[in-house]
Amino acid sequence: MTTPAALRIDFVSDVSCPWCAVGLASLQQALARLDGEISAEIHLQPFELNPQMAAAGEDSTEHLVRKYGSSAEQIDANRAAIRERGAALGFTFNMDRRSRVYNTFDAHRLLHWAGLEGRQLALKQILLRAYFTDGEDVSAHDTLQRLAIEAGLDGERARQILAGDEYADDVREQERFFTSRGIHSVPATIVNGQHLISGGQPPEAFEQALRQIAANG
Repeated sequence: MTTPAALRIDFVSDVSCPWCAVGLASLQQALARLDGEISAEIHLQPFELNPQMAAAGEDSTEHLVRKYGSSAEQIDANRAAIRERGAALGFTFNMDRRSRVYNTFDAHRLLHWAGLEGRQLALKQILLRAYFTDGEDVSAHDTLQRLAIEAGLDGERARQILAGDEYADDVREQERFFTSRGIHSVPATIVNGQHLISGGQPPEAFEQALRQIAANG
């Protein structure tokens, strides 16, 4: 019996990045197709699209118009495209002009802790669903604590982490590391520390790239 090729995958992303939700779902579908051929260890790495975002958040359309110079109509068209991509992957986007953008630093602190507890991927998927499907405020500590419990983590420990600054330095260090490696947009999928797959690619693209990387050792 052939031993599956072992790959380390660093998936650099933000909780409030729609293409990151698309990319992660695509990556997971590709890995499911490669089951038995490739064994992958996924490490979710932090990236903040809006590190200076105020605690109250900001209207998403106003934010995107100001940040990228897009028109409201262009933003609506982009949202429609994202909804379509998500639906094809089994992920529901409910973004509209009422959506808000939030600060995600505390969510990344919880994700770092969840990685130490072996629940990182579960929490990430729950956070993405909470934000993009349910429209929840993923900066609110009560919300984050509840989502941590849903992911199988200890709620009281989550509350303690959120109340202080635990793992803040770890998150910032990882952010600096990947920025220093040239990662300035997400999602960024880095395989074995050297092969970069940029953007929310379809499952077929991930499958082809991972198979080629595994074949080349």
